[in-house]
Amino acid sequence: MGSAAEERGSSSNKLIGIRFLEYVKGSPVSHKTHQAIVLIVTFLAYASYHATRKTTSIVKSVLDPQSSSTNLGFNFFPSSTRVTKLSWKLGDGWAPFNGSDGTSLLGQLDVAFLAVYAFGMYFSGHFGDRCNLRIFLTIGMVGTGVFTSLFGVGFWGNNHNFYYYLVIQMIAGLFQSTGWPSVVAVLGNWFGKRKRGLIMGIWNAHTSVGNIAGSLIASAMLGYGWGWSFVVPGLIMSFLGLVVFLILPVSPESAGVEEDDYSCPKKSGDDVTESLLRQETPAEEKEKAVGFIEAWRIPGVAPFAFCLFFAKLVAYTFLYWLPFYVSHTAIDGKFLSSETSGSLSTLFDVGGVLGGILAGHISDRLNARAITAASFMYCAIPALFFYRSYGHISLVVNGTLMFVTGMFVNGPYALITTAVSADLGTHKSLKGNSRALATVTAIIDGTGSIGAAIGPLLTGYISAKSWSAVFTMLMGSALIAGLFLTKLVVSEVATKIEESRSNRTPECSLDV
Repeated sequence: MGSAAEERGSSSNKLIGIRFLEYVKGSPVSHKTHQAIVLIVTFLAYASYHATRKTTSIVKSVLDPQSSSTNLGFNFFPSSTRVTKLSWKLGDGWAPFNGSDGTSLLGQLDVAFLAVYAFGMYFSGHFGDRCNLRIFLTIGMVGTGVFTSLFGVGFWGNNHNFYYYLVIQMIAGLFQSTGWPSVVAVLGNWFGKRKRGLIMGIWNAHTSVGNIAGSLIASAMLGYGWGWSFVVPGLIMSFLGLVVFLILPVSPESAGVEEDDYSCPKKSGDDVTESLLRQETPAEEKEKAVGFIEAWRIPGVAPFAFCLFFAKLVAYTFLYWLPFYVSHTAIDGKFLSSETSGSLSTLFDVGGVLGGILAGHISDRLNARAITAASFMYCAIPALFFYRSYGHISLVVNGTLMFVTGMFVNGPYALITTAVSADLGTHKSLKGNSRALATVTAIIDGTGSIGAAIGPLLTGYISAKSWSAVFTMLMGSALIAGLFLTKLVVSEVATKIEESRSNRTPECSLDV
């Protein structure tokens, strides 16, 4: 059996990238090396998704500088040397976004992108459980890279047609929807349940890393023309899509790795590492994927999906509007340039990295996903209040409060879209069916993405009248997100109480 697996693993079915690594090493690639490849490649893949998604928020202040500066009574380019350096039409914005309705037009681009993204997410999960995830992910990445670049091409084409940018954003959103179900499903094929929250919390830093990279690249490219802020991330993503095609192993079976070759010695009790997806089931039971309605009926899917609706509403409002908000808010009596605002806004994502890791680690230690997610959402409410109320005092205070807000906002978002989705995708009610993870992930993140579309859209309209009203909306959304998990929190607390009681009983009997 082992030799057959080795022959199968060394056959021409192996990916070109894996065969190249084996040629360089002079020996077969081990299971741990495959795991490392999966972690690194999926991390970079989804970081690139977020990098291309982030560019729009950085360029907003350049496309629409005058409408907001007029309303707020300040000069967006206070330095004359700055105008000279960027001597083309940057200072005047870009039609049609530099008119009186520019802010609402930018909001419409956001909602169009995210609405199609959310719609496509449900179908992506369905297809992801039924096709080759490596090819599916490659198509999504290359397509996203191409259409992100095409948005930037409008700069050199001197294109001022709103519908050009609208259609480009919608198609890009459709390609973007292929990413999350695919990377979570591939990761799930390779890693077990033990310390899943911590591993996925660390891995989920790709969201914040991608946002940070996208912010820095887009900000740096503004000096050469805002089109480069889209084209450079788009080209990087297309390149990484080709890397995925060449080297990403979808599962141990597809890589020709036998479980006996990499199984760790099993420990007694809860430390036994269970396969996240692969289970010993008859061949005929493996083929049938879980249906859309059936996946919704899995206990816990609906509450976490609706919780994520409001959690992503908050997170994506920051993703798309934070640089714009910072550049149009006086900090220590001064207004920052769009480049500086974009760089400062990365602190929100840095806090998100820590928040995702903490949420995963805490939920592993407590074995309580709902309690952890709800607690973070409730803590986000005062964090949002303090950021709005005191963020104007100084750069240090603004950056610190932004970091804390990012930690509490992105912590539950990261936990729900990774560890929770993986838990529910392998729920005991599925009776060993392994073909559900991509569908469950798509349902949860797709529902969350509807909220992600609504938040930026509402912000585009509400912010024209009052940013305080925007933050009130965000605080209310964080509260509702936590409340959706109330029933699960009560259940987890009751389970903890029962466990603490049962743990005392055996000690008493032993003393007797």
